[in-house]
Amino acid sequence: MDFGFSRDQDEFREQVGRFLGNKSPSSEVRRLMETPDGYDRSVWTQMAQELGLQGLHIPEAYGGQGFGFLELGIVLEEMGRVLFCGPYFSTVCLAANAILNAGTEAQKQALTPGIASGETIATLALLEEDGDWKPGSIALVARRDGDGFRLTGVKTPVTDGYTASLIVVAARIAETQGWEGMTLLTVRPDARGLKAIPLETLDLTRKQARLEFSEVRAEALGEPGRAAGALERTLDQAAVLLATESAGGAEQCLRAALDYAKMRVQFARPIGSFQAVKHKCADVLLEVESAKSAAHWASWVAEEGGEDLAQAASIAKALSSDAYMRAAAENVRVHGGIGVTWEADPQLYLKRAKTSEEFLGNPTYHRARIVRAMGV
Repeated sequence: MDFGFSRDQDEFREQVGRFLGNKSPSSEVRRLMETPDGYDRSVWTQMAQELGLQGLHIPEAYGGQGFGFLELGIVLEEMGRVLFCGPYFSTVCLAANAILNAGTEAQKQALTPGIASGETIATLALLEEDGDWKPGSIALVARRDGDGFRLTGVKTPVTDGYTASLIVVAARIAETQGWEGMTLLTVRPDARGLKAIPLETLDLTRKQARLEFSEVRAEALGEPGRAAGALERTLDQAAVLLATESAGGAEQCLRAALDYAKMRVQFARPIGSFQAVKHKCADVLLEVESAKSAAHWASWVAEEGGEDLAQAASIAKALSSDAYMRAAAENVRVHGGIGVTWEADPQLYLKRAKTSEEFLGNPTYHRARIVRAMGV
C-alpha cells in the first residue's frame, strides 16, 4: 500500500506553505504574540474565503470543502513550521471535530457553516485545575435546568478561550462518575455567569484562558450523557493533528540548525564541519523522520476511520513530542548563547515544543495508553 502523498496533495502543501510563509514571518509572529487576541483578523478571513482552510475537512453538506485528515494534517504541518498565530487548532481541530462527532444533524447544520466561513472562532474546554487529560477525570457538573443545563466550575487552561465566540464544554451530568454521564455542551461567551480570564503562558504564540462558570446556561451537544465516545474520538483526532504540527516544527528546527551550522565559523571552519555538530544533527534527523512517518500514518488512520485510531494517535503524539523537544533544544545548542535571546527564533520554537509536549497529554501519558491498549 502506498502511503505517499498524491501530486494534488503535494501541490496543496506548496500553496499552503507559500501563503503561510508570506503571512506568518518571524516579525509577524512576534507582533501577534504581544496582542490580546493573538491573531490577524484579515488573515483569518482570507484563510477561510480564499483557501477554505477552516472548512477543509468539514463535509460539504455542512458548508465545508469535504476533504479529510490527510489534507488537514498538511495544513497543521505547515503551520508548525512557521509558528502560525491564530485560533486554527482550537476552532478546527478541537471544536469542529467535537461538533461533527457528537452533534445532532440539526446542530451540525447550525454550527459548522460559521466555522467553515471563518465567522465563528470556537474552542473545546476540557482541562481542569488538576491538569489531568483523561476525559474520565472531568469534575465539572452539568445540572439539568428545563430543556438545558447549568454549569458551575472552572476550565483551565482553555486554548483561545478568551476570543472564542463558541465554546464546547465537557462536563458530566450530576450524580455520575468517570465516563458515566459524559456530556458536551455549547456555551456562548456572553452567557450570564461566564468569566474569561487571559493567562500568562510560556508560549505566547498559543493563547490560553481560564473560564469560570457560575450557573451558566448551556445546551447539550448531541444526546446528554452519551458523549464519552465522541469526546474520546475528538481528542484522538486532535492528538494526530498536533503530532503533524509538532513534526513540522521539529523539521523547521533541524533546518534552522543546519543553516546556522553552515554559516557560523569558528577556528576558520564552519561549525557544521565539526564531528560533534554533525552527530547532533544526524540524531535529530532520525527522530524527525520517525515523527513525520508516525504522524502521516496516524493521519491516514484518522482519514480511514480505523479502529486503531487511539493507538495511532498516541504513537504519533509521543514520537512527535519527543522529536520536537529534541530538535528545538539542539537548535538552541547549535546557535549557542544567542539561541536563547529574545531576538533569536530558536527560543520561540523551544517554548512551543514544550507546551505542545504537554498539550493533550505528554509522551508518558500516551505511552501508558499504548501499553494498556496492548494489554500488557
